[in-house]
Amino acid sequence: MNIQFLGAAQTVTGSCYMLEANGTRFAIDCGMHQGNSEIEKRNVDTDIYRPGDIAFFLVTHAHIDHTGLLPRMTREGFKGDIYCTPPTRDLMDIMLQDSAHIQEMEAEWETRKQSRFGRRKPVEPLYTMADAQNAVRRLRPVEYNAPFEPAPGIRVTYKDAGHILGSAFLEIEVTENGTPTRLVFSGDLGRPNQLIVNDPDHPARPDYLFMESTYGDRDHKDSENSRAELAQAIAYSHGHGEKVIIPAFAVERTQQVLYTLHMLWQEGKLPADMPVYIDSPLAIRATEIFRKHPRFYDDNLKAAYARGEDPLSLPNLRYTLSSQESQALNGMKGSAVIISASGMCNAGRIKHHLRHNLWRQGASIVFVGYQGVGTPGRKIVDGAQTLRLFNEDVAVNAKVFTIGGFSAHAGQSHLLDWVGAFQHKDMEVFLVHGEEKAQTTLSEKLHDRYGLTVHVPTYMEEVTLKPGRTMLTAPDESRAHPRVDWEFLLGDTEAKVAMLRQRLAGVETRPWVEQVDIRDRVADLNREILSLLSQV
Repeated sequence: MNIQFLGAAQTVTGSCYMLEANGTRFAIDCGMHQGNSEIEKRNVDTDIYRPGDIAFFLVTHAHIDHTGLLPRMTREGFKGDIYCTPPTRDLMDIMLQDSAHIQEMEAEWETRKQSRFGRRKPVEPLYTMADAQNAVRRLRPVEYNAPFEPAPGIRVTYKDAGHILGSAFLEIEVTENGTPTRLVFSGDLGRPNQLIVNDPDHPARPDYLFMESTYGDRDHKDSENSRAELAQAIAYSHGHGEKVIIPAFAVERTQQVLYTLHMLWQEGKLPADMPVYIDSPLAIRATEIFRKHPRFYDDNLKAAYARGEDPLSLPNLRYTLSSQESQALNGMKGSAVIISASGMCNAGRIKHHLRHNLWRQGASIVFVGYQGVGTPGRKIVDGAQTLRLFNEDVAVNAKVFTIGGFSAHAGQSHLLDWVGAFQHKDMEVFLVHGEEKAQTTLSEKLHDRYGLTVHVPTYMEEVTLKPGRTMLTAPDESRAHPRVDWEFLLGDTEAKVAMLRQRLAGVETRPWVEQVDIRDRVADLNREILSLLSQV
């Protein structure tokens, strides 16, 4: 049996693990890569997936970093089934079509931009709405704890991962030459006592565990402290007449924040004159899907509804569907809470809200989820003094709150306890879906506490699993991690500056209007270099 790591290997996006066993080629998840330019190029470089040769996909949950490339797979020739739970099926329906709309709009915008430079060839979107609809038609819902065989000799059981509504980890038993091998793929694991969803289930003892490690180096604050911190942010900005901006993923995180705001309203800590806006059409539709699947709620949420409460609603809750309504929020006077996507601030309406509020003293920016390396959200969390938004450097004067207790991911101690419930001396662990620091820390903890053999695969690395032997094959580094030629890049920059100086010889003899125009463009270059210098 061979497994190749085509994403979420020493990163936290692009989850995809390609398996070949019993003559069948199939994959766990197929997420979109997010991050720097080289990482995002992986979304286009899909020939390594060989979509036409994939028999089926097993999807752990609906988040785009686990599902966002499925329409690309159908576009490139995939014709099999995509298995998932019923809530995941409904959430993927809206999320993939929303993603496709974004791809089409970005391609259209880039085409117009290129046209202004005289380039006529239209930019192709990563995938289209038709591709997303084709992927949705291939979704096959399966229930928790109901084993099935998508191919001969491959037995799959979905179990509750407690991450978001409908999320699952997978128990896979592969029988080759009469010998069964048991694998567990964790997907994204939730933490105990999380709002809305049940605690993660436990698997039977596997031979190999492929486990996420997002928070492998730290734990979260508890939910009580997190609620208190959110109340502080609200009180701070309400007192200054400014807004609370909450970047949040449309699925699960927005609903958790709503639930928490409902509790603050019950406690009298959400001012009656402070409206709450969900400024994300996707989050609005996702909330309605949550209402469709009450049997997947945890006992506390079921009990709240039984008492006649609606924890996903508020007296002062407002929805903004259109872009015009969203833009109006930035001209609105007074305090408000605005929940908008994307959660890492790298796309969507949240970027406009940051542009209008990040520089305001008295405003609050509240991060309630993981911020990936290279994203605008991570830069703010790491203490950036300015943030580049729409070709402007915006000062960070707002008060920044990082509230870990809203995370839908298990913290370090939760991961260790989860493994402890089923670990055994012969089990091997592969850490995925994490950054290198978190994975190194968790790897040491797993080895020290349980004596386990732990591997940390890299992007495109392959592993061959045989009884009593695990063989790792290094990837083609030139393709997996293209080398940056700094000598050439900096030399080229220096040459262009020298050429600019030469071209500007005698510039003072040109018309004054022309001189000012050139001066402004050189000043823009200087600001770009200054911004870069502040980051390196």
